[in-house]
Amino acid sequence: MTKRWLVALLLMAGSTGACAAPLKPADIDLLVTRTMREFQVPGVAVGIVKDGKLVFAKGYGVRALGDPDPVDADTVFGIASNTKAFTTAALATLVDSGKLGWNDRVIDHIPKFRMWDSWVTREFTIRDLLTHRSGLGLGAGDLLFVTPTDFTGEDILNALRYLKPVSSFRSQYDYDNLMYAVAGGVITSVSGKSWEDFVTETILQPLHMEGCAANANRLPPGAKLAAPHVVSEKHLQKITPLDIGAIAPAGAIHCNVRGLGKWVATQLGHGTAPDGTKLFSEKQGNEMWTPQTILHVRGKRAQMTRTHFQSYGLGFDLEDFEGYERVSHNGGLPGMVTHISMIPELGLGVIVLTNQQAGEVLDAVTLPILESYTGGAPHDWLAFEKKSRAELEERIREADAKRAPPPAESGWKPSDPEAYAGVYSDPWRGRATVTHNGDQLRLTFSHTDSLSGVMTPVGTNLFVVRWDDRTLDADAYVRFSTDFGGRIAGFTMAAVSDSTDFSFDFQDLNFTREAQAVAGH
Repeated sequence: MTKRWLVALLLMAGSTGACAAPLKPADIDLLVTRTMREFQVPGVAVGIVKDGKLVFAKGYGVRALGDPDPVDADTVFGIASNTKAFTTAALATLVDSGKLGWNDRVIDHIPKFRMWDSWVTREFTIRDLLTHRSGLGLGAGDLLFVTPTDFTGEDILNALRYLKPVSSFRSQYDYDNLMYAVAGGVITSVSGKSWEDFVTETILQPLHMEGCAANANRLPPGAKLAAPHVVSEKHLQKITPLDIGAIAPAGAIHCNVRGLGKWVATQLGHGTAPDGTKLFSEKQGNEMWTPQTILHVRGKRAQMTRTHFQSYGLGFDLEDFEGYERVSHNGGLPGMVTHISMIPELGLGVIVLTNQQAGEVLDAVTLPILESYTGGAPHDWLAFEKKSRAELEERIREADAKRAPPPAESGWKPSDPEAYAGVYSDPWRGRATVTHNGDQLRLTFSHTDSLSGVMTPVGTNLFVVRWDDRTLDADAYVRFSTDFGGRIAGFTMAAVSDSTDFSFDFQDLNFTREAQAVAGH
């Protein structure tokens, strides 16, 4: 085959990127502003890294609803689960130095580590902490930090042994946060430094990521901090930021587009920054981008992006995109979602930071930019996301209708409301109290000020608790059980709506009534 024919075939296949026409700044401006308007997002920051340089960095909208301060390239957002890649990179530096290995057992570094199953405890490795294959369910144990709680990292470590698995160890993917908290504990055990100090000293400072911090409480004075927002009961409103210091290695980093541009350039440089600063070896960089847990490819989006495989590496999602490898991750906190995508073959990185939890914005902004660089056929991703949201809302309505109690039971009322009052306890979440005042029963969780609400009867021994904080969007069913004598013995819970975030893992709770103290004892 002649060289001329070979070049022609490559061009037809689109594998050289020669047909790419990157979006112009004005096109990006229009794309972002249209998306913000459609999904009620107060502010967005976008960054594009190409061949080691931040070639586009711009903010749109405002940092907080009702405040004129604009979003710019220096505005700081909570990057949430995009923090996970920083934790894996921190571990990679320790692997490079010979202080640990990816396949080290966790109990060799944290002797107190315990899972539900003793065999799993013995076999659990550092790699397992990072790959969402623990056997626990989606978001298991997240109620230890959602909503704001006073639980510590030590409390979370102790709670793991009470979380029941939903699948066999290493058999399937279920996204989790708590294991990354444990990974941070490994860093502390090996280095003798807190996760925050280690990440700051080994990543943020060497890369000169000014304005970025391992946790919000470490931000420099005067930081341009974006506020989180949610649409609650059809109204956009600002909410209080969630402090997740107890699981900081899973999602606590706060950063801006300029700082993340340096991080992305270093990732694309296989561990070496454009100025020559070396964080980790190319070998460890390849390890982080190697598939570890296989995911299922399905849906219209995958067809449109010509995606044939998806997997999870060490802190990154991995897939093919228009014939190229794509390395990416989303981040989500209450009121804030973020995204980072990289196409290593093109030296390309895209950063999208937002201050509203409308996840549709991430793809609506990111995918057109990626398509423009890869030469893929352009799609109207904003229209696609609008349609996808409408379809999702319809599926949620159907699912919620199916789980609702039978109308025939809706008139049930407790004959003795006082019988439900008392203190209940769950092995991993702790205490919850039911109080009776007049005709009302109220459920209040311990360790937080946010999970308290009135319970309304909807069926025999079945209630719906409506939390006082309506921005949570997490009302839950509460079903009480009785003992053989007919006395209230405990309760279980489940989210009322499929729209409830998976971190409200009410379904994993099993509260039992504590024995009442006897007078004089």
